[in-house]
Amino acid sequence: MKRSTIWILTVVMAIALLGLLAMQIVYMEKMVAMRNSQFSEIVMRSLYSVSTMLEQNETKYFLDQDLAEAEQTYSGISQQSFNFSDRHEASIDTTLNAQDPANLRPANRNTLTDLNDSYQQKQEILKGQYLYQKSLLNEVILTILNHSSDRPIQERADSATVASYLRSELEFNGLTLPFEFAVVNRTNGVVYKTQGYSPMSQQDVYSLVLFPNDPKSKQNTLNVTFPNKSDYIFSSVKFLVPSLAFTFLLLGVFLYTISLAFKQKKLSEIKNDFINNMTHEFKTPISSISIAAQMLNDDSVRKSPEMLKHVSGVINDETKRLRFQVEKVLQLSLFDRKNATMRLEEEDANASIYSVINTFKLKVEKYGGHINADLDAEDPIINVDRMHFTNVIFNLLDNAVKYRRDDVPPELEVSTSNPDEDHIQIIVADNGIGMSREDLKRIFEKFYRVSTGNRHDVKGFGLGLAYVHKMIDLFGGSIRAESEINRGSKFIITLPLYK
Repeated sequence: MKRSTIWILTVVMAIALLGLLAMQIVYMEKMVAMRNSQFSEIVMRSLYSVSTMLEQNETKYFLDQDLAEAEQTYSGISQQSFNFSDRHEASIDTTLNAQDPANLRPANRNTLTDLNDSYQQKQEILKGQYLYQKSLLNEVILTILNHSSDRPIQERADSATVASYLRSELEFNGLTLPFEFAVVNRTNGVVYKTQGYSPMSQQDVYSLVLFPNDPKSKQNTLNVTFPNKSDYIFSSVKFLVPSLAFTFLLLGVFLYTISLAFKQKKLSEIKNDFINNMTHEFKTPISSISIAAQMLNDDSVRKSPEMLKHVSGVINDETKRLRFQVEKVLQLSLFDRKNATMRLEEEDANASIYSVINTFKLKVEKYGGHINADLDAEDPIINVDRMHFTNVIFNLLDNAVKYRRDDVPPELEVSTSNPDEDHIQIIVADNGIGMSREDLKRIFEKFYRVSTGNRHDVKGFGLGLAYVHKMIDLFGGSIRAESEINRGSKFIITLPLYK
C-alpha cells in the first residue's frame, strides 16, 4: 500500500471518528442543559408554592385573630336573634295554615303584624352583621399590609414549616433529592439555616423572596441548595458514557492501527534495503571466489607457487568474509525468538577483549590507526556466552572503523574498570564521524542505520548495534552511547560480575 493511500485513509477515518465524537459530546451537553433547565423549573415552581402557602398562613393568622374579637363582641346579639326566631316559630306555622287573613280575629292580626316587624328587625340585624364582616375583612387586609412585616420572620416562616412545605412540594413535583436551605435578610445576613447549608457557588443557589409585598428594607429571601444536584443531572446522560468509552476505544485502536501500518510500511522499506545490501555483500565475495576458482583451472597458475598462494589466500579471505556476512544474517533470527540459545559460562572479560583486539588490530592499522587498550578491571570475571560476548566487542570495533573520518586515522580506545564491587564497565571509544542526538535515540533499533553523508563505502544490514543491545540485555547488563558530530562516539557497557 502506498504511503499516500495510508494518509488518505487516516484523514478520512480521523474525520469520521472526530465527527462522531463531537456529535456525542454536543448531544450530551444539550441533554445536561435541558435537564438542568427542568431541574431549575421544578425548584422555582416549588419555591413559589411554598411562598404562597406562607402568605396564606399569614392571612389565616390575622383572620383568626380578628374573628376571635368579633365573636366576643357579637355573641350576645347572635344569641338573642336566634331565640327570637324560636319563640315565634309556632305563630308562623299557625298563620301560614290560616285560610284567609281577613277572617282572622283582631288578636291574630296583631300577631301577624308583630311577626313582620320581627323579620324586618332580623333582616336589619343580619345586614348590619354583613356590613360589619365586610368592614372586618377590609381591616384585616389593611392590618396585613401595614403590620404583618413587623412580625419576626422566625414566626411568619419557622424553619420546620418551611422544611415541611419544601419537602412536600418537591416530592409532589417529582424531585426527591436531599436539600439544604437558609433564610437571609436584605443584607445577606443569615437569619437561620440548616446544618449542611454551605453552597460552593452562587450558581448552586435557588432564591425566592418571601412575602414580596413587604417593604424592601424588611424583605427576606429563601435560599435552597441541593448537594447531590450534579449526580442527579448527569444520571440522565450516564447511558452515553459507555458510548463515549467505546468511541475513545475505537479511536485508540484506529490510531494504533495507523501507527502499525506506518511501521509496517517503514519495515518493508528497510527490509528491501536489507535485501539489496545483503545481495551486494554476498555478491562481492562470491565473485572473488568464482574468479579465483577459474584461475586455479589455469595451468600457469598451478605451476606458479606464488600465484597459487595468492589465489588460495584470496579464496580464504573471501570465504571468511562470506562466513562473517552469513553470521550477521543469522543474527537476525535472535530477534524473532523470545529467548536466544545461550551457553553462559564464567569468562574473563579482560582476556576475551584482548583476544578480539589482537584479531582486529591489523584492520585498524590498515587505515593508519591503532587501538589503545587499558584493561584495568581488577575483577573481570563475568557470566556470559563467550561467542556472543566476543561478537559484541567485535561489532563495536567494526563500527568504529566503518564510521571513521577521512581526514584523521582511526584511534580506538578500549578500557575496563570496576565502578563498584558488583559490576564491570567496558568502554569502546573512537574519533569517528559521530552521531546526532536523533541518531542516538534510535541506534539500537533493528535495521536502523546512521546516515554517512556522501560516503557510499559503508555497508551493512543495520543489525550490529541492535544485536549488541539484545546480547547485553540477555547478559543482565546495560549499554548506552555518547557521541558528538565529527568528534567521535563512546559506548559504555555495564555488566554484573560473576558471583
